[in-house]
Amino acid sequence: MLLFKNNTSSPFPCNFLFGTSSSSYQFEGAYLSDGKGLNNWDAFTHKPGTIMDGSNGDIAVDHYHRYQEDVDLMQIIGVNTYRFSLSWARILPKGKFGKVNKAGIDYYNRLIDALLQRGIEPFVTITHYDIPQELEDRYKGWLGPRIQEDFKYYADICFKYFGDRVKYWVTFNEPNVAIIRGYRSGLWPPARCSGSFGNCSHGDSEREPFIAASNLILSHAAVVHLYRTKYQKKQGGRIGIVMNAIWFEPLSNSKEDKLAAERAQSFFMNWFLDPITLGNYPAEMHEILGPDLPSFSRNDKQKLQRSGLDFIGLNHYTSYYAKDCMLSACESGKGSSRTEGFALNSPQINGFTIGLPTALDWLYVNPEGMEKIVTYIKNRYNNTPMFITENGLGTIEKPNSKIEDIINDVERVEYLSSYLDSLATAIMKGANVRGYFAWSLLDNFEWTYGYSIRFGLHHVDYATLNRTRRFSALWYKHFIAQHSNKPCHSSSS
Repeated sequence: MLLFKNNTSSPFPCNFLFGTSSSSYQFEGAYLSDGKGLNNWDAFTHKPGTIMDGSNGDIAVDHYHRYQEDVDLMQIIGVNTYRFSLSWARILPKGKFGKVNKAGIDYYNRLIDALLQRGIEPFVTITHYDIPQELEDRYKGWLGPRIQEDFKYYADICFKYFGDRVKYWVTFNEPNVAIIRGYRSGLWPPARCSGSFGNCSHGDSEREPFIAASNLILSHAAVVHLYRTKYQKKQGGRIGIVMNAIWFEPLSNSKEDKLAAERAQSFFMNWFLDPITLGNYPAEMHEILGPDLPSFSRNDKQKLQRSGLDFIGLNHYTSYYAKDCMLSACESGKGSSRTEGFALNSPQINGFTIGLPTALDWLYVNPEGMEKIVTYIKNRYNNTPMFITENGLGTIEKPNSKIEDIINDVERVEYLSSYLDSLATAIMKGANVRGYFAWSLLDNFEWTYGYSIRFGLHHVDYATLNRTRRFSALWYKHFIAQHSNKPCHSSSS
């Protein structure tokens, strides 16, 4: 690990944000409390067979009732920011088709005020995978263009009630993951897919992901334009988007595999970032998909041109190899099809493994990927300010584990340390990174894995909901103390 004699020699900028991340469905619980409506994840998790351990987020870690205790835990660690998401169905139980739920507004106001009272900056995601089920039932959610107006209406309420105190806004968390798993593999709500892509009763894996993505991209543009024209000057905040960011390493030095790695990135992340920042889809997508890629109208392009981003959030956990499937013989697998860019991608291909395996089949430890993905974003998007909005390690707790084994998470500390070192290298080379958020403050509901995978700096006993500090929380506390509170000699934008 890189060691710095004092915080003045730290590579992290003087106003750097160190925080932890969470999301409403994974943390809050309070399933239908105080007027909250049903969302798509509520409906999905209540269907038998959707979640590995048969669980759901009805209670989660009960952050809704225990947020004061959790904010105290943050203060002990010394974070100066907390990234959380708002539950759309808690604020608008039926979307635009119903009234604003005052109890939901009051809850988020209490949380925001509690954070600010302890010197912790709220970093707010407007939606993190969850939408009111009402919108799914009425017009198939992201497949219906009407959702653009619905999302704008919802965001306007968020800016109105919270924007006087929230200075960092995220429109969407990982739309690439939500669209791919919801409309291509069908593993997540609304569980739509076709053919060899998954086992669903409805959907079209080769068309619907691009329709849903187009509506989501235009929803982002509408909300950014709304914020910039109606709120930003008065409220003084910034608005961006958060992408799941995998580093794709060419399997070999061949030209074919290098191009495959670029296609993998274009069909996974640039699919969303290019239209938002550059005004159109990546060239590789146009070349391969042709008319199957929904085109942006002249009016749409104007919307995109006047929106853009103040920052890009990156959720980075792992790296994958990419192997050419366009010009080379290639086995079937994730990424290998035409609508995925003819680039097989996996953490292990042909016996080559990109890093140390972990408890999760998709997460391999490859710290070098952090520097590489940050540098890639820096070069492609003109060094737009970046935040690492999630990074962490998931583990499985063995039955009847002793408390010392539960809290002595050396493996997580080694992971966080190595990835932060790699991030520091990227910053020293000129990457405009403004913050880092560990996933997560607490063990929580981990989507289709249920409660079987634990990412927390604090252990949660799911029987009692008691929180216990892990070694990683203590390590992060020391790291933050070493690298923060450096005096700023001049104001930074």
